[in-house]
Amino acid sequence: MTYRKANLTDSKELYELICDLEEKMLSYEKFYDILNEQLQDRQHYYFLLCEDEERVLGILNLRFERQLHHAGPVAEILEFYTVPDRRRQGLGNGLFEKAVEIAKEFGCRQIEADSSRHREETHRFYERHGMEASHIKFTMALKAE
Repeated sequence: MTYRKANLTDSKELYELICDLEEKMLSYEKFYDILNEQLQDRQHYYFLLCEDEERVLGILNLRFERQLHHAGPVAEILEFYTVPDRRRQGLGNGLFEKAVEIAKEFGCRQIEADSSRHREETHRFYERHGMEASHIKFTMALKAE
């Protein structure tokens, strides 16, 4: 198993994994444009993946942002997913640990993640890794796709 930064040639596999994560089909063209933009922005994004010889097994996409209320940079996990047939084998642990290392290299004061209420297993994963459920996130859809 290897960990590496994603590149544009991974786009089809990444797209499929993100669609699985979201449990719906997204526009590939829009996905590709955003992925391309993020991969070029090395200051604010780092898309990490884990793979074996055959396929991508897990992904973790980080965003770095300087926030006034922290008086410094913070890392946020935007997307985090491991393929179902390889869960509970340490992939998520490895991706999370690498993400923490990367966030530290970027000088981040903390790492954050939000998760839908129904993803209770994901909440337990984050708590096992020392994260606290200290905030509530509010959302409102503005435009239907």
